[in-house]
Amino acid sequence: MILKKSDPDSIEKTAEILKQGGIVIIPTDTVYGFSGIVDLKNASSFYKSDAKIRAIKGRSETKPLIQLLACPEDLQLYTQDIIPDNLLSKWPGALTIIVHIKENSPLAPNSIPESKTIAFRCPGDKWLREIIARCNTPVFSTSVNRSGQPVLDTFSEITREFSKDADLIIDDGDKKGSLPSTLVSIENGNIRILRQGAVKI
Repeated sequence: MILKKSDPDSIEKTAEILKQGGIVIIPTDTVYGFSGIVDLKNASSFYKSDAKIRAIKGRSETKPLIQLLACPEDLQLYTQDIIPDNLLSKWPGALTIIVHIKENSPLAPNSIPESKTIAFRCPGDKWLREIIARCNTPVFSTSVNRSGQPVLDTFSEITREFSKDADLIIDDGDKKGSLPSTLVSIENGNIRILRQGAVKI
C-alpha cells in the first residue's frame, strides 16, 4: 500500500499497521526509514518487527536499531543517565542519543540481554511524533537500503526496491542530500560524538 504523507488518514493508517506488527517505510526529519513497533506488552515479541526489518535489509550484524520516541520526556522511562541540557535542547530533532537502560524499564537488560544500551531519538517531524504517540510505545527506525548499500533517497528507488517487502510506504517526495541524525553516546556524564549528522553538537 502507498499513501501520501499529506493524505488526511496517513497518520491513522500508519499507526494502525504498526500496531498490527506491520513494517512501514516512512519519511522522518532526516531520510526515509523502515519502522516497526517495539512491543512492550509482550516480551517474547520485543524483536518481532526488528527481525522483520533485518530480514528485509539482509542485515546480519547485531547492532540495535534506533528507537523513536513521541516526546523528549519519554526518555526518562528507559534510562537514569543524566542527559546534558545542551543535548536535550536539540529534541525534538535529528539527534540520536545512546543511553544505558535502567533495570525497572520495560526495556531492561534482562528482557533484552544482548544490549544494555539503546539509541533513542525524538524526531523533529510532528507528523511522525503523532504516529509514535498513537502506538503508545517506541518505534524502531533504520535507513531504507539493503545491508551494505547506499541509503535510498528517491521515492521511485524505494518503491522499486521494497514495494513487495513493506506493508505500507508513505510518499513524501525525494530526500536527496538529506543528512542522517547526529549520533552521540553518554558515558559517565560525558558526551561522545559517534557520527556528526544533521544536528551540530
